[in-house]
Amino acid sequence: METVSCDTKQPDYERVLRRHQLWPLRRGQVRTLQVNVGKLCNQACHHCHVDAGPRRTEIMTRATAERVIALLAASPGVEAIDLTGGAPELNPHFAFLVEQARAVGRQVIVRCNLTVLLVPGMEHLPQFYRDQEVQLICSMPCYTAENVDRQRGQGVFDRSIEALRLLNRLGYGCAGSPLTLHLVYNPLGAFLPPPQPALETRYREELGRLFGIEFHHLFTITNMPIKRFADQLQRWGKYDEYMGLLVNHFNPHTVPGLMCRSLVSVGWEGTLYDCDFNQMLELPIRWGGPVARPLTAWDVARIDEIDGREIRTASHCFGCTAGAGSSCGGALA
Repeated sequence: METVSCDTKQPDYERVLRRHQLWPLRRGQVRTLQVNVGKLCNQACHHCHVDAGPRRTEIMTRATAERVIALLAASPGVEAIDLTGGAPELNPHFAFLVEQARAVGRQVIVRCNLTVLLVPGMEHLPQFYRDQEVQLICSMPCYTAENVDRQRGQGVFDRSIEALRLLNRLGYGCAGSPLTLHLVYNPLGAFLPPPQPALETRYREELGRLFGIEFHHLFTITNMPIKRFADQLQRWGKYDEYMGLLVNHFNPHTVPGLMCRSLVSVGWEGTLYDCDFNQMLELPIRWGGPVARPLTAWDVARIDEIDGREIRTASHCFGCTAGAGSSCGGALA
């Protein structure tokens, strides 16, 4: 990790990558199709980069869901579909996406906020996950009620513990079980996550001792300075300070493992992006030709058609390369 001297008001990610001879940043083989099925959520967390909540109306249609499955089936190099939101389970076509992805032999990952399992009408979800052998990655930003409720809302910690116990009873997260359950930590403020291995040990000790909870791994994820968290930073008067933290902790060793090199993000309306963060900032993959336009799921026959393309970057990308790095799968270095 190196200190980078840079104007933190308008940090230039491309310039920093060039300095380390890491530009241009290009895709490798796409192995994960991450699908944002909409912004509807039963929660409205302070750090949410999607700006999701109970009043959002952006929802993926059945036609778009069918196109996603057709594209997945035509792309043998893609190993997994990663469903996110909002709360992806609230999309009316969620079960269709899971079942059809499994039918074409792909791993299904669901990014679950845990409390959605307790929403009326969602009681079937734990058994559905088990039957479909879904891999769960669940938000749990701390092992204490005070910190979780401060970030995600009053009573969320207790409901999350109840949901985790439901999943454990079905075998999720238990030692030796193939039913994968990972937890996700993100900081409660304008700072970087602590070392992932040590924090995982602490989570395991605290959740096991106090509640008997088991899980497989903990992923640490840096809060991205976009949407709701960016607004919060502005209210605190800490936006420039936080950007300076990310810029000055740039770690070139994280660049080879960036998720945008092996993942494609699909928006709820079918537009393709290099990552979920670019999606929220409306920075789509661009289609060539006389007039560049956003690339959509209907513009390609197979996902590997975008292998090797240059990745769009901006100042928020410093969030993925600060310290130990950050991705949907946790730390990078």
